[in-house]
Amino acid sequence: MSITDNMDEMAEDYEMGDVEDDMYEEFQGRGLGDSDSDDEEYGSLNGRATDISAAQARKGKDIQGIPWDTLNITRERYRKTRLEQYKNYENDCKQTDKGGMYYEFQRNTRSVKSTILHFQLRNLVCATSKHDVYLMSHYSVLHWSALNGEKYEVMNVSGHIAPCEKHPGSLLEGFSQTQVSTLTVKDNLLVAGGFQGELICKFLDREGISFCCRTTYDDNAITNALEIYDSASGAVHFMSSNNDSGVRDFDMEKFQLCKHFRFQWPVNHTSLSPDAKLVVVVGDDPEGLLVDAHTGKTVHALQGHLDFSFASAWNPDGQTFATGNQDKTCRVWDIRNLSKSVSVLRGNLGAIRSIRFTSDGRFMAMAEPADFVHIFDVRSGYNKRQELDFFGEISGMSFSPDTEALFVGVWDRTYGSLLQYSRLRNYSYFDSLL
Repeated sequence: MSITDNMDEMAEDYEMGDVEDDMYEEFQGRGLGDSDSDDEEYGSLNGRATDISAAQARKGKDIQGIPWDTLNITRERYRKTRLEQYKNYENDCKQTDKGGMYYEFQRNTRSVKSTILHFQLRNLVCATSKHDVYLMSHYSVLHWSALNGEKYEVMNVSGHIAPCEKHPGSLLEGFSQTQVSTLTVKDNLLVAGGFQGELICKFLDREGISFCCRTTYDDNAITNALEIYDSASGAVHFMSSNNDSGVRDFDMEKFQLCKHFRFQWPVNHTSLSPDAKLVVVVGDDPEGLLVDAHTGKTVHALQGHLDFSFASAWNPDGQTFATGNQDKTCRVWDIRNLSKSVSVLRGNLGAIRSIRFTSDGRFMAMAEPADFVHIFDVRSGYNKRQELDFFGEISGMSFSPDTEALFVGVWDRTYGSLLQYSRLRNYSYFDSLL
């Protein structure tokens, strides 16, 4: 994978062709089209972007505010056409019941524009609580509060950015105009990765940037994925997956690189097991790897996918994990028998770009590049699922650590926003109390 992958492949994977143009012509004709500034973009509906609440959705309002009754195409026809226009692999996949209902729509925040810069990398939304979400919006890292409905700029990388602390290995000269390709936040640490191998670390409870470094000066340096974790000693670490075929582990107590594993192909995503002993490694090869977290040596090859993989995640039980591939499937694996995957789950439109488990292991969500997020009931053996259906490219998704909320970033030139869903329990709340 590289940022110069041919545009035909990108179009085949995502773009909707004439029907999209027709739809946007309809929107533009009603004052809902493209804009050159954030102010114009946010002002697409009667001078301001209007949020959609759960109460409005229950009364029949489209959760994205799309005025279907004023368009020349119905939602059903547009969905049917969009599904038909996507070209993808067909696999022998598990048949699942999509009648599950685990998370209900809570709010669509249209004043928050979640964006992406690389069509294959969709890990740009992170929730640190059911009230706090971090996401990319152009060159800004934003914090959005679900409590007060306000957004705050945490970091702006459009100009020059440099660390205010001195640490060995940190680039004191910093970076200019960083193109952020991936983002992760855990507790008080935020790490952003860039197209040129940049790594920018900021502690949210400190002023300024703490640490900057470049993983490599290789031409193929893009940072594809990041994961923050607590080591056995209690020190905070993060793992970086890069296009130079490397996986690097940084110790944020010492602010230094402590491990560097090299593989035979660009690494698009890695996931560390809950006991920190194993790492799932996937990238530009149909075969993934399960490796020893301390040595980087291969424990077992993962065979079954047909194309390159861009997503992985561990179930908190430490026994199973999942991988997402451009062959339009998510495969679930059991470490007790890695000869083949135990489940093959299929999407609707395209590659599986992002996978997340809830912290209690009850649900697994997988995101396609656009339009669909699927939430599987793990206890049902992945036989039951809920399908979140909307329109727009998915910039990322994240469960809150307490499992109570699911946030989905939607990147669209007219209806870009942040979707919020709440976990359903055996009781319900009044909207006024939320």
